[in-house]
Amino acid sequence: MNYRSFIRGVTLFLCSVSACSYAADSLVSKAVQQQKQESKHNQQREAGFKQTEKTLQATKNRLALEKKKLQQQVDLLSAQFSNNETRLAQLEDKLRLETGSLGEVFGVVRLNAKNLQSYLSRSITQADRHRYSGAVDEIVNAQALPSLSQLKALWQSFSEQIKASEEITRFQIPYIDHSGERHQVTTARLGTFGLVTQKGYVAWEPEKQVVMSYLKQPEDGPVLDQISGLLTGQTQILRVDPSQGTLLAQLANVPDLMDRVKSGGVVGYIILTILAIGLLIALIRGATLLFIRQKINAQLKHPEAPGNNPLGRILSVYDQEKHQSVEALELRLLEAVMDEQVHLERGLSMLKLLAALAPMLGLLGTVTGMIETFQVITQFGNGDPKVMAGGISMALVTTVLGLISAMPMLLAHNILSSQAESIRMILEKQGIGIVAGQAEKDADLPAEPQAI
Repeated sequence: MNYRSFIRGVTLFLCSVSACSYAADSLVSKAVQQQKQESKHNQQREAGFKQTEKTLQATKNRLALEKKKLQQQVDLLSAQFSNNETRLAQLEDKLRLETGSLGEVFGVVRLNAKNLQSYLSRSITQADRHRYSGAVDEIVNAQALPSLSQLKALWQSFSEQIKASEEITRFQIPYIDHSGERHQVTTARLGTFGLVTQKGYVAWEPEKQVVMSYLKQPEDGPVLDQISGLLTGQTQILRVDPSQGTLLAQLANVPDLMDRVKSGGVVGYIILTILAIGLLIALIRGATLLFIRQKINAQLKHPEAPGNNPLGRILSVYDQEKHQSVEALELRLLEAVMDEQVHLERGLSMLKLLAALAPMLGLLGTVTGMIETFQVITQFGNGDPKVMAGGISMALVTTVLGLISAMPMLLAHNILSSQAESIRMILEKQGIGIVAGQAEKDADLPAEPQAI
Protein backbone atom coordinates (compact mmCIF):
# COMPACT_ATOMS: atom_id res chain seq x y z
CA MET A 1 0.00 0.00 0.00
CA ASN A 2 2.77 2.32 0.77
CA TYR A 3 4.61 1.42 -2.27
CA ARG A 4 1.74 2.32 -4.50
CA SER A 5 1.31 5.61 -2.82
CA PHE A 6 4.94 6.39 -3.24
CA ILE A 7 4.81 5.51 -6.92
CA ARG A 8 1.74 7.75 -7.34
CA GLY A 9 3.45 10.59 -5.59
CA VAL A 10 6.58 10.26 -7.68
CA THR A 11 4.48 10.16 -10.78
CA LEU A 12 2.58 13.30 -9.75
CA PHE A 13 5.82 15.15 -9.00
CA LEU A 14 7.29 14.30 -12.37
CA CYS A 15 4.13 15.46 -14.09
CA SER A 16 4.17 18.83 -12.27
CA VAL A 17 7.86 19.34 -13.08
CA SER A 18 7.24 18.73 -16.80
CA ALA A 19 4.23 21.03 -16.75
CA CYS A 20 6.22 23.78 -15.11
CA SER A 21 9.00 23.33 -17.62
CA TYR A 22 6.52 23.59 -20.47
CA ALA A 23 4.98 26.75 -19.06
CA ALA A 24 8.38 28.37 -18.62
CA ASP A 25 9.31 27.61 -22.20
CA SER A 26 6.03 29.17 -23.39
CA LEU A 27 6.59 32.41 -21.43
CA VAL A 28 10.13 32.71 -22.74
CA SER A 29 8.97 32.32 -26.34
CA LYS A 30 6.27 34.95 -25.81
CA ALA A 31 8.73 37.39 -24.31
CA VAL A 32 11.14 36.94 -27.17
CA GLN A 33 8.36 37.47 -29.68
CA GLN A 34 7.16 40.63 -27.86
CA GLN A 35 10.70 41.98 -27.79
CA LYS A 36 11.01 41.49 -31.53
CA GLN A 37 7.76 43.37 -32.15
CA GLU A 38 8.80 46.30 -29.95
CA SER A 39 12.19 46.46 -31.64
CA LYS A 40 10.50 46.58 -35.03
CA HIS A 41 8.08 49.29 -33.83
CA ASN A 42 10.94 51.38 -32.45
CA GLN A 43 12.77 51.13 -35.72
CA GLN A 44 9.64 52.36 -37.54
CA ARG A 45 9.30 55.28 -35.12
CA GLU A 46 12.96 56.20 -35.49
CA ALA A 47 12.52 56.13 -39.25
CA GLY A 48 9.46 58.45 -38.90
CA PHE A 49 11.35 60.80 -36.60
CA LYS A 50 14.21 61.01 -39.03
CA GLN A 51 11.80 61.69 -41.88
CA THR A 52 10.06 64.47 -39.87
CA GLU A 53 13.45 65.92 -38.97
CA LYS A 54 14.37 66.05 -42.62
CA THR A 55 11.05 67.71 -43.50
CA LEU A 56 11.42 70.34 -40.74
CA GLN A 57 14.97 71.01 -41.75
CA ALA A 58 13.86 71.53 -45.36
CA THR A 59 11.07 73.85 -44.17
CA LYS A 60 13.53 75.78 -42.01
CA ASN A 61 15.90 76.15 -44.91
CA ARG A 62 13.04 77.33 -47.17
CA LEU A 63 11.80 79.86 -44.57
CA ALA A 64 15.28 81.14 -43.99
CA LEU A 65 15.63 81.68 -47.70
CA GLU A 66 12.27 83.50 -47.82
CA LYS A 67 13.28 85.60 -44.81
CA LYS A 68 16.45 86.57 -46.55
CA LYS A 69 14.51 87.56 -49.67
CA LEU A 70 11.99 89.56 -47.61
CA GLN A 71 14.75 91.29 -45.73
CA GLN A 72 16.26 92.26 -49.02
CA GLN A 73 12.88 93.64 -50.15
CA VAL A 74 12.48 95.55 -46.86
CA ASP A 75 15.91 97.05 -47.26
CA LEU A 76 15.07 97.97 -50.82
CA LEU A 77 11.70 99.53 -49.87
CA SER A 78 13.26 101.42 -46.96
CA ALA A 79 15.82 102.88 -49.24
CA GLN A 80 13.10 103.71 -51.78
CA PHE A 81 10.93 105.31 -49.03
CA SER A 82 13.83 107.46 -47.90
CA ASN A 83 14.48 108.49 -51.46
CA ASN A 84 10.76 109.28 -51.93
CA GLU A 85 10.68 111.43 -48.80
CA THR A 86 13.68 113.34 -49.96
CA ARG A 87 12.18 113.72 -53.41
CA LEU A 88 8.81 114.80 -51.93
CA ALA A 89 10.46 117.45 -49.77
CA GLN A 90 12.35 118.71 -52.83
CA LEU A 91 9.12 118.81 -54.86
CA GLU A 92 7.27 120.65 -52.07
CA ASP A 93 9.99 123.23 -51.90
CA LYS A 94 9.88 123.55 -55.63
CA LEU A 95 6.06 123.85 -55.59
CA ARG A 96 6.17 126.50 -52.89
CA LEU A 97 8.74 128.47 -54.83
CA GLU A 98 6.86 128.13 -58.12
CA THR A 99 3.39 128.92 -56.76
CA GLY A 100 4.60 131.98 -54.85
CA SER A 101 1.59 134.27 -54.21
CA LEU A 102 -0.90 131.87 -55.83
CA GLY A 103 -1.68 130.44 -52.40
CA GLU A 104 -2.89 133.83 -51.25
CA VAL A 105 -4.88 134.21 -54.45
CA PHE A 106 -6.60 130.89 -53.89
CA GLY A 107 -7.30 131.89 -50.29
CA VAL A 108 -8.99 135.06 -51.52
CA VAL A 109 -10.92 132.99 -54.05
CA ARG A 110 -12.21 130.62 -51.37
CA LEU A 111 -13.10 133.53 -49.07
CA ASN A 112 -15.09 135.26 -51.80
CA ALA A 113 -16.74 131.96 -52.69
CA LYS A 114 -17.87 131.59 -49.06
CA ASN A 115 -19.24 135.13 -49.03
CA LEU A 116 -21.07 134.51 -52.29
CA GLN A 117 -22.46 131.23 -50.95
CA SER A 118 -23.76 133.01 -47.86
CA TYR A 119 -25.35 135.68 -50.04
CA LEU A 120 -26.95 133.13 -52.35
CA SER A 121 -28.39 131.16 -49.42
CA ARG A 122 -30.74 134.04 -48.60
CA SER A 123 -31.05 135.92 -51.90
CA ILE A 124 -34.31 135.89 -53.81
CA THR A 125 -32.35 135.63 -57.05
CA GLN A 126 -32.10 131.89 -56.36
CA ALA A 127 -35.74 131.63 -57.35
CA ASP A 128 -34.76 131.90 -61.06
CA ARG A 129 -31.00 132.62 -61.23
CA HIS A 130 -29.04 129.73 -59.73
CA ARG A 131 -27.13 128.24 -62.65
CA TYR A 132 -23.67 128.41 -61.06
CA SER A 133 -24.59 127.85 -57.40
CA GLY A 134 -23.30 124.27 -57.52
CA ALA A 135 -19.87 125.40 -58.70
CA VAL A 136 -19.65 127.86 -55.82
CA ASP A 137 -20.45 125.08 -53.36
CA GLU A 138 -17.73 122.91 -54.91
CA ILE A 139 -15.11 125.63 -54.42
CA VAL A 140 -16.12 126.16 -50.80
CA ASN A 141 -16.13 122.43 -49.98
CA ALA A 142 -13.01 121.52 -52.00
CA GLN A 143 -9.92 120.35 -50.14
CA ALA A 144 -7.59 121.04 -53.06
CA LEU A 145 -6.89 124.15 -55.08
CA PRO A 146 -9.76 125.13 -57.40
CA SER A 147 -9.40 124.33 -61.04
CA LEU A 148 -9.57 126.79 -63.89
CA SER A 149 -13.13 125.71 -64.75
CA GLN A 150 -14.21 126.30 -61.15
CA LEU A 151 -12.62 129.76 -61.14
CA LYS A 152 -14.46 130.56 -64.36
CA ALA A 153 -17.75 129.34 -62.85
CA LEU A 154 -17.16 131.58 -59.81
CA TRP A 155 -16.68 134.60 -62.05
CA GLN A 156 -19.80 133.67 -64.03
CA SER A 157 -21.79 133.35 -60.80
CA PHE A 158 -20.76 136.87 -59.75
CA SER A 159 -21.74 138.15 -63.19
CA GLU A 160 -25.08 136.35 -62.98
CA GLN A 161 -25.92 137.95 -59.65
CA ILE A 162 -24.88 141.41 -60.84
CA LYS A 163 -27.17 141.10 -63.87
CA ALA A 164 -29.99 139.70 -61.72
CA SER A 165 -29.81 142.71 -59.39
CA GLU A 166 -31.09 144.98 -62.18
CA GLU A 167 -33.63 142.61 -63.69
CA ILE A 168 -37.40 142.76 -63.30
CA THR A 169 -38.58 139.34 -64.40
CA ARG A 170 -41.84 137.43 -64.27
CA PHE A 171 -42.07 133.67 -63.80
CA GLN A 172 -43.99 130.81 -62.17
CA ILE A 173 -42.98 129.62 -58.72
CA PRO A 174 -44.38 127.20 -56.08
CA TYR A 175 -46.45 128.99 -53.42
CA ILE A 176 -47.64 127.76 -50.00
CA ASP A 177 -50.65 129.65 -48.64
CA HIS A 178 -51.66 130.04 -44.98
CA SER A 179 -53.69 126.82 -45.12
CA GLY A 180 -50.60 124.83 -46.13
CA GLU A 181 -51.68 124.11 -49.71
CA ARG A 182 -49.04 124.22 -52.43
CA HIS A 183 -49.73 125.57 -55.91
CA GLN A 184 -48.10 127.57 -58.67
CA VAL A 185 -48.42 131.36 -58.81
CA THR A 186 -47.08 134.08 -61.05
CA THR A 187 -44.53 136.33 -59.38
CA ALA A 188 -42.31 139.21 -60.39
CA ARG A 189 -38.79 139.61 -59.03
CA LEU A 190 -37.76 143.22 -58.40
CA GLY A 191 -34.02 142.84 -58.73
CA THR A 192 -32.73 141.63 -55.37
CA PHE A 193 -35.33 143.54 -53.31
CA GLY A 194 -38.43 141.37 -53.32
CA LEU A 195 -40.90 139.03 -54.96
CA VAL A 196 -44.37 140.37 -55.74
CA THR A 197 -47.54 138.37 -56.44
CA GLN A 198 -51.20 139.29 -56.68
CA LYS A 199 -51.31 139.27 -52.86
CA GLY A 200 -48.33 141.58 -52.43
CA TYR A 201 -44.83 140.79 -51.27
CA VAL A 202 -43.97 137.14 -50.56
CA ALA A 203 -41.09 135.62 -48.62
CA TRP A 204 -38.57 133.33 -50.31
CA GLU A 205 -37.85 130.04 -48.49
CA PRO A 206 -34.49 128.80 -49.89
CA GLU A 207 -34.62 125.43 -48.11
CA LYS A 208 -38.03 124.49 -49.52
CA GLN A 209 -37.62 126.43 -52.80
CA VAL A 210 -41.08 127.98 -52.35
CA VAL A 211 -42.57 131.38 -51.48
CA MET A 212 -44.95 132.24 -48.64
CA SER A 213 -46.99 135.34 -47.80
CA TYR A 214 -45.87 137.71 -45.08
CA LEU A 215 -48.15 137.95 -42.06
CA LYS A 216 -48.55 141.69 -42.63
CA GLN A 217 -48.15 143.72 -45.81
CA PRO A 218 -46.79 147.29 -45.80
CA GLU A 219 -49.12 150.19 -46.42
CA ASP A 220 -49.52 150.94 -50.13
CA GLY A 221 -47.49 147.83 -50.91
CA PRO A 222 -47.47 146.85 -54.62
CA VAL A 223 -49.24 143.88 -56.18
CA LEU A 224 -48.48 142.18 -59.46
CA ASP A 225 -51.00 144.15 -61.52
CA GLN A 226 -49.63 147.47 -60.28
CA ILE A 227 -46.10 146.81 -61.54
CA SER A 228 -47.03 145.77 -65.05
CA GLY A 229 -45.47 149.02 -66.28
CA LEU A 230 -42.09 148.02 -64.87
CA LEU A 231 -42.20 144.77 -66.79
CA THR A 232 -42.59 146.73 -70.02
CA GLY A 233 -39.76 149.14 -69.24
CA GLN A 234 -41.77 152.05 -67.87
CA THR A 235 -40.69 154.12 -64.88
CA GLN A 236 -42.66 153.56 -61.67
CA ILE A 237 -42.11 154.41 -58.00
CA LEU A 238 -42.54 151.52 -55.58
CA ARG A 239 -41.91 150.85 -51.93
CA VAL A 240 -39.22 148.18 -51.62
CA ASP A 241 -37.43 146.56 -48.71
CA PRO A 242 -33.67 147.28 -48.96
CA SER A 243 -32.99 144.56 -46.37
CA GLN A 244 -34.31 141.90 -48.80
CA GLY A 245 -37.19 140.78 -46.58
CA THR A 246 -35.96 141.44 -43.05
CA LEU A 247 -38.02 144.59 -42.55
CA LEU A 248 -41.12 143.00 -44.12
CA ALA A 249 -40.84 140.07 -41.73
CA GLN A 250 -40.54 142.47 -38.80
CA LEU A 251 -43.87 144.09 -39.69
CA ALA A 252 -45.61 141.12 -38.10
CA ASN A 253 -43.90 141.96 -34.81
CA VAL A 254 -45.04 145.60 -34.88
CA PRO A 255 -48.33 145.76 -32.95
CA ASP A 256 -51.12 148.08 -34.00
CA LEU A 257 -53.29 150.14 -31.66
CA MET A 258 -55.64 147.28 -30.77
CA ASP A 259 -52.74 144.94 -30.08
CA ARG A 260 -51.22 147.47 -27.69
CA VAL A 261 -54.56 147.97 -25.95
CA LYS A 262 -54.98 144.20 -25.57
CA SER A 263 -51.52 143.92 -24.06
CA GLY A 264 -52.68 146.23 -21.25
CA GLY A 265 -54.94 143.50 -19.91
CA VAL A 266 -57.91 144.08 -17.59
CA VAL A 267 -56.35 147.20 -16.04
CA GLY A 268 -55.99 148.74 -19.48
CA TYR A 269 -59.67 148.19 -20.29
CA ILE A 270 -60.65 149.74 -16.95
CA ILE A 271 -58.55 152.81 -17.72
CA LEU A 272 -60.14 153.14 -21.15
CA THR A 273 -63.60 152.82 -19.56
CA ILE A 274 -62.73 155.61 -17.13
CA LEU A 275 -61.51 157.72 -20.05
CA ALA A 276 -64.76 157.14 -21.94
CA ILE A 277 -66.83 158.07 -18.89
CA GLY A 278 -64.72 161.16 -18.24
CA LEU A 279 -64.94 162.33 -21.86
CA LEU A 280 -68.70 161.70 -21.86
CA ILE A 281 -69.08 163.82 -18.72
CA ALA A 282 -66.86 166.51 -20.24
CA LEU A 283 -68.87 166.60 -23.48
CA ILE A 284 -72.21 166.74 -21.66
CA ARG A 285 -71.10 169.45 -19.25
CA GLY A 286 -69.35 171.38 -22.00
CA ALA A 287 -72.49 171.36 -24.14
CA THR A 288 -74.60 172.31 -21.09
CA LEU A 289 -72.36 175.24 -20.12
CA LEU A 290 -72.23 176.43 -23.73
CA PHE A 291 -76.03 176.32 -23.92
CA ILE A 292 -76.30 178.16 -20.58
CA ARG A 293 -73.83 180.80 -21.73
CA GLN A 294 -75.88 181.43 -24.86
CA LYS A 295 -79.06 181.79 -22.79
CA ILE A 296 -77.32 184.20 -20.40
CA ASN A 297 -76.08 186.31 -23.32
CA ALA A 298 -79.61 186.44 -24.67
CA GLN A 299 -80.95 187.29 -21.22
CA LEU A 300 -78.50 190.18 -20.90
CA LYS A 301 -80.09 191.75 -23.96
CA HIS A 302 -83.62 191.49 -22.45
CA PRO A 303 -83.33 191.85 -18.66
CA GLU A 304 -86.97 192.95 -18.33
CA ALA A 305 -88.25 189.44 -19.25
CA PRO A 306 -86.57 186.81 -17.01
CA GLY A 307 -86.34 183.39 -18.66
CA ASN A 308 -85.47 179.81 -17.65
CA ASN A 309 -81.73 180.34 -17.24
CA PRO A 310 -79.41 181.14 -14.31
CA LEU A 311 -79.52 184.90 -14.89
CA GLY A 312 -83.25 184.80 -15.47
CA ARG A 313 -83.74 183.00 -12.17
CA ILE A 314 -81.58 185.64 -10.43
CA LEU A 315 -83.77 188.37 -11.91
CA SER A 316 -86.89 186.42 -10.85
CA VAL A 317 -85.59 186.36 -7.28
CA TYR A 318 -85.22 190.14 -7.43
CA ASP A 319 -88.73 190.55 -8.75
CA GLN A 320 -90.04 188.45 -5.86
CA GLU A 321 -87.87 190.02 -3.15
CA LYS A 322 -87.48 193.64 -4.29
CA HIS A 323 -89.73 194.87 -1.46
CA GLN A 324 -87.21 193.50 1.07
CA SER A 325 -84.40 195.49 2.54
CA VAL A 326 -81.06 195.73 0.78
CA GLU A 327 -79.42 193.32 3.23
CA ALA A 328 -82.18 190.75 2.85
CA LEU A 329 -82.18 191.14 -0.93
CA GLU A 330 -78.41 190.66 -1.02
CA LEU A 331 -78.68 187.43 0.97
CA ARG A 332 -81.46 186.16 -1.27
CA LEU A 333 -79.47 186.90 -4.40
CA LEU A 334 -76.35 185.32 -2.87
CA GLU A 335 -78.37 182.21 -2.09
CA ALA A 336 -79.65 182.08 -5.66
CA VAL A 337 -76.11 182.49 -7.03
CA MET A 338 -74.89 179.67 -4.80
CA ASP A 339 -77.66 177.39 -6.03
CA GLU A 340 -76.79 178.17 -9.63
CA GLN A 341 -73.09 177.56 -8.93
CA VAL A 342 -73.89 174.06 -7.67
CA HIS A 343 -75.73 173.32 -10.91
CA LEU A 344 -72.92 174.81 -12.99
CA GLU A 345 -70.20 172.69 -11.31
CA ARG A 346 -72.18 169.47 -11.39
CA GLY A 347 -70.01 166.57 -12.65
CA LEU A 348 -66.75 168.51 -12.51
CA SER A 349 -65.69 166.89 -9.22
CA MET A 350 -66.30 163.44 -10.71
CA LEU A 351 -64.26 164.43 -13.77
CA LYS A 352 -61.41 165.54 -11.52
CA LEU A 353 -61.63 162.29 -9.56
CA LEU A 354 -61.46 160.21 -12.75
CA ALA A 355 -58.47 162.26 -13.95
CA ALA A 356 -56.65 161.47 -10.70
CA LEU A 357 -57.71 157.81 -10.72
CA ALA A 358 -56.44 157.01 -14.25
CA PRO A 359 -52.68 157.36 -13.54
CA MET A 360 -53.12 155.47 -10.26
CA LEU A 361 -54.66 152.58 -12.20
CA GLY A 362 -51.77 152.86 -14.65
CA LEU A 363 -49.37 152.48 -11.74
CA LEU A 364 -51.38 149.47 -10.56
CA GLY A 365 -51.02 147.89 -14.01
CA THR A 366 -47.29 148.60 -13.92
CA VAL A 367 -46.88 146.83 -10.59
CA THR A 368 -49.05 143.92 -11.78
CA GLY A 369 -47.03 143.55 -14.98
CA MET A 370 -43.73 143.55 -13.08
CA ILE A 371 -45.06 140.90 -10.70
CA GLU A 372 -45.98 138.76 -13.72
CA THR A 373 -42.53 139.34 -15.21
CA PHE A 374 -40.80 138.19 -12.02
CA GLN A 375 -43.00 135.09 -11.92
CA VAL A 376 -41.97 134.23 -15.48
CA ILE A 377 -38.30 134.79 -14.59
CA THR A 378 -38.72 132.47 -11.60
CA GLN A 379 -40.20 129.71 -13.79
CA PHE A 380 -38.14 130.00 -16.97
CA GLY A 381 -35.15 132.18 -16.08
CA ASN A 382 -34.10 135.32 -17.89
CA GLY A 383 -32.29 133.72 -20.83
CA ASP A 384 -35.06 134.43 -23.35
CA PRO A 385 -36.42 138.01 -23.33
CA LYS A 386 -39.53 136.91 -25.21
CA VAL A 387 -40.95 135.10 -22.20
CA MET A 388 -40.75 138.36 -20.21
CA ALA A 389 -42.18 140.58 -22.93
CA GLY A 390 -45.82 140.04 -21.93
CA GLY A 391 -45.45 141.31 -18.37
CA ILE A 392 -43.21 144.21 -19.35
CA SER A 393 -45.59 145.20 -22.16
CA MET A 394 -48.51 145.21 -19.72
CA ALA A 395 -46.52 147.33 -17.26
CA LEU A 396 -45.62 149.93 -19.88
CA VAL A 397 -48.94 150.01 -21.73
CA THR A 398 -51.02 150.56 -18.59
CA THR A 399 -48.73 153.41 -17.56
CA VAL A 400 -49.12 155.04 -20.96
CA LEU A 401 -52.89 154.52 -20.94
CA GLY A 402 -53.15 156.05 -17.47
CA LEU A 403 -51.21 159.14 -18.49
CA ILE A 404 -53.02 159.51 -21.80
CA SER A 405 -56.39 159.20 -20.06
CA ALA A 406 -55.53 161.67 -17.30
CA MET A 407 -54.28 164.47 -19.56
CA PRO A 408 -57.47 165.11 -21.60
CA MET A 409 -59.65 164.78 -18.52
CA LEU A 410 -57.51 167.27 -16.60
CA LEU A 411 -57.60 169.63 -19.57
CA ALA A 412 -61.38 169.25 -19.87
CA HIS A 413 -61.80 169.82 -16.12
CA ASN A 414 -59.74 172.98 -16.30
CA ILE A 415 -61.69 174.32 -19.31
CA LEU A 416 -65.09 173.47 -17.82
CA SER A 417 -64.13 174.91 -14.43
CA SER A 418 -63.10 178.13 -16.16
CA GLN A 419 -66.40 178.25 -18.03
CA ALA A 420 -68.40 177.63 -14.86
CA GLU A 421 -66.37 180.23 -12.99
CA SER A 422 -66.95 182.73 -15.80
CA ILE A 423 -70.71 182.18 -15.65
CA ARG A 424 -70.67 182.46 -11.88
CA MET A 425 -68.80 185.75 -12.14
CA ILE A 426 -71.47 187.06 -14.49
CA LEU A 427 -74.17 186.03 -12.05
CA GLU A 428 -72.38 187.62 -9.11
CA LYS A 429 -71.73 190.79 -11.09
CA GLN A 430 -75.39 191.04 -12.06
CA GLY A 431 -76.47 190.35 -8.48
CA ILE A 432 -74.17 193.04 -7.14
CA GLY A 433 -75.56 195.45 -9.75
CA ILE A 434 -79.11 194.63 -8.70
CA VAL A 435 -78.26 195.18 -5.02
CA ALA A 436 -76.57 198.49 -5.84
CA GLY A 437 -79.60 199.63 -7.83
CA GLN A 438 -81.91 198.68 -5.00
CA ALA A 439 -79.71 200.60 -2.53
CA GLU A 440 -79.86 203.69 -4.75
CA LYS A 441 -83.64 203.40 -4.98
CA ASP A 442 -83.93 203.19 -1.24
CA ALA A 443 -81.87 206.37 -1.02
CA ASP A 444 -84.42 208.07 -3.32
CA LEU A 445 -82.04 208.03 -6.23
CA PRO A 446 -83.53 207.76 -9.72
CA ALA A 447 -82.20 204.33 -10.62
CA GLU A 448 -83.79 201.23 -12.02
CA PRO A 449 -82.45 197.71 -11.90
CA GLN A 450 -80.61 197.10 -15.11
CA ALA A 451 -78.60 194.19 -16.32
CA ILE A 452 -74.94 194.99 -16.66
